[in-house]
Amino acid sequence: MPPKAKITRQMILQTVLELTRETGFESVNARSIAGRLRCSTRPIFTCYQNMEELKNEFLTFAYGYYERYVSRYGGGEPVPPCLVLPLSYIQFAQEEPHLFKLLFISDMALDMTEAKDFYREPGNLEKARRFSELTGVEAERAKAIFLDLFLYSHGIAVLTATEKLLFDRKTAEKLTADLLRALIRQADPGWDLPA
Repeated sequence: MPPKAKITRQMILQTVLELTRETGFESVNARSIAGRLRCSTRPIFTCYQNMEELKNEFLTFAYGYYERYVSRYGGGEPVPPCLVLPLSYIQFAQEEPHLFKLLFISDMALDMTEAKDFYREPGNLEKARRFSELTGVEAERAKAIFLDLFLYSHGIAVLTATEKLLFDRKTAEKLTADLLRALIRQADPGWDLPA
C-alpha cells in the first residue's frame, strides 16, 4: 500500500488561495505553491495532472470563498436584502482585489453579446427571481432591473479593484440604493426599499 500523501488537494487549494489573495493568480505556479508548502513540485503534480486542472478546480474553490463572503456580508449592520448582492460584490472588490480580478474580470465566464445573454449564465435567473420577491417587482421587470443593477455594481467594483475609485460602504450603499429606487420608480413612483 503506498504511503498516504502528506500534501493534499485541499492544502494546495488553500495555498493557491493565500497566494492569489496576496499577489494575484498570475504569480501562482508550481514553484510558488511548493515554496509555500515547503515541498517539491512533485506532490502538486501527484494531485493534479497539470496546472490547468489545478486552475479549473481552484476557480470553483475561489468562487465558494466568494459565496461565503456574500453570505456573511453586513456583519450585523442592517442591509436591505435586495442590495446584499451588489453591495457585497463592490466590497469584495475592495477587500479582495486579486481574487475579484481573477473571478470577475480575467476568468469571468460571462459571455454576453446581448443583455438577455446575462440570464444564460448559471444562477442569474434564480437571483433575479429572488430579487423580484425581495423588491415586490413583477418578474420580467425585475429581470431588467437586476441586470441594470449588476452592470452598475460591476462597473463600480471593477473601478474599485483596479484602484481607480474608492467608496466607503455608506457611499456605495447610497449610490446603489438611489439607482435601484430610480429604476423601480419609473413604473411604481411610490416604491421604496423594503426594510
